[in-house]
Amino acid sequence: MAKLLEVKNLKTQFFTQDGVVHAVNGISYAVDKGETVAIVGESGSGKSVGVMSLIRLIPQPPGKIVDGEVWFDGQDLLKLKEDELRGIRGNRIAMIFQDPMTSLNPVLTVGRQITEALELHLNMNREQSRKRAVQLLEMVGIPGADARLDDYPHQFSGGMRQRVMIAMGLSCNPQLLIADEPTTALDVTIQAQIVDLVTRLKEELGMAIIWITHDLGVVAGMAQRVLVMYSGYIIEEAQVEDIYANPRHPYTLGLLRSIPRLDLGRQKRLIPIEGLPPDLLELPSQCPFAPRCAFSIEKCWQENPPLEPVGPNHRAACWVDISNVKVIVSEGQETSQ
Repeated sequence: MAKLLEVKNLKTQFFTQDGVVHAVNGISYAVDKGETVAIVGESGSGKSVGVMSLIRLIPQPPGKIVDGEVWFDGQDLLKLKEDELRGIRGNRIAMIFQDPMTSLNPVLTVGRQITEALELHLNMNREQSRKRAVQLLEMVGIPGADARLDDYPHQFSGGMRQRVMIAMGLSCNPQLLIADEPTTALDVTIQAQIVDLVTRLKEELGMAIIWITHDLGVVAGMAQRVLVMYSGYIIEEAQVEDIYANPRHPYTLGLLRSIPRLDLGRQKRLIPIEGLPPDLLELPSQCPFAPRCAFSIEKCWQENPPLEPVGPNHRAACWVDISNVKVIVSEGQETSQ
């Protein structure tokens, strides 16, 4: 399948009073047309900074994209002039942010916030843009869409505000939709509705999606491929079925063990990942996960492993082959054999 987006050696840093924060450390990946790619990792792993760097939404200063290329449909987005990028951002590439209450303007009606992009990018007049906004709100399942165009964000529930954000993101029929933890602040029922909605709209519109989340459980039914990030690096990449069936990095294994399971009969205690995330002020010379890893060997403390193939369409950055490690889990306790 043809590549829509190709990211090469992307590095983003923040220059602060305390020192240089190495937020994204040379990540490379691609997204095919119509594909859903999930980027997974805990807070501070570089997920959001990585995708915001793609469309240059990093505040500069203190942030700076210090290296890399971002090829989108034949253009390097990092080399475009600001007015050229503005024609792509919000039009061909759209983004849904984590908290709709801070992303939506509280003093403008939701109708005006949707029609603004339509008038800017598609040259619609006020009547045309309003008609299209009604269609978009109906598409995302907001009842009484015509009347609700004149409501303000605070008059919507959290789930409905997120639906408005999705409508705004889809307004110009983007080729790529970036969703930055769009279900984090919602309860599980609304989460499921939003995931189902985005999946359905993806099929109808044929767009590609980058879905950012800290929860591997959310992406099981919607993504084709998963990237796992830790300490600003991609430490594993595989098809979603392979990630669940055959994780090849200890951090991915830890994320999977922390997902509540309803199919195991008697409830087992979740196994946490011990320790704290690394200090991003220091670029590691060792594997950044080594201090928290139950499988680390001497080499892990000496050299940061590269992301290399470990199977068909499967890459991992680990010196240890954990597929050969049998792990017995009983009542929340684990032993390695």
